[in-house]
Amino acid sequence: MTGLSKSADLVRDAAARLSTAGVGSPEHDAAELLAFVLGTTRARLALDPAPTPNQVRSYHQLVTRRAAREPLQHLTGTAAFRYVELAVGPGVFVPRPETELLAGWAVERARLVENPVVVDLCTGSGAIALSIATEVPAATVHAVELDPGAVEWATRNLSGTGVDLRQGDMADAFPELDGLVDVVVCNPPYIPLEAFESVAAEARDHDPALALWSGEDGLVAMRVLEQVAARLLRDGGVVGAEHADVQGEVAPAVFSSTGRWADVRDHRDLAGRARYLTARLAR
Repeated sequence: MTGLSKSADLVRDAAARLSTAGVGSPEHDAAELLAFVLGTTRARLALDPAPTPNQVRSYHQLVTRRAAREPLQHLTGTAAFRYVELAVGPGVFVPRPETELLAGWAVERARLVENPVVVDLCTGSGAIALSIATEVPAATVHAVELDPGAVEWATRNLSGTGVDLRQGDMADAFPELDGLVDVVVCNPPYIPLEAFESVAAEARDHDPALALWSGEDGLVAMRVLEQVAARLLRDGGVVGAEHADVQGEVAPAVFSSTGRWADVRDHRDLAGRARYLTARLAR
């Protein structure tokens, strides 16, 4: 059997198994896992030699774990995010592709300012902070994360970047920066406690609780963020924050209801779902 046919058969059988298990992207994940085992890429699977018996055994073990809804990124140890690759695993929220849109907004806004000061609240793995530091070299980037386990991953990902990473609560983070920040960005916890059963197993069973749940209405962290952003930003500074797709009206209302903000807008993701809000401080 050629390498192409052997790999194709393995991926096809694994994808069927993952689909039965309820995995949302079975073909993609099956191919990614085989590429990981072979030390190659999905695009090169057809060009590489047939897997060895040991590689096949390793692959079947990983497929079994993925079928049990262990996150793909925990199995491979990495997550791609914009132009960077992050180390991830148990103890840290796995960055989602839709968050790249919020990070892109923060990058664009930071580029409008000479030597911008940017704060990433609830940084998790450090995904947004790393993207800004990478794409806007002139930026001074600060990041904070409360969860000790996540801080360990963020420390690893942000090492050598110059990002000022601290462990702590965003509520009282960076008091020395009050009124001096150009861009505040945050992917806060935003899932209501009542939605527990509806959350995908990969997130519910593997992402840290601190990264997911935010009170009965899912907006507890958003209200804290509004106050912190108002404290940190200079007049005219901007804030962007991700929210659940069902919070396209209530999340922006957290900001517009205070009278402190102008240009409060909500933005949709590539699937047309409400995804993140932005606002400009106008005391």
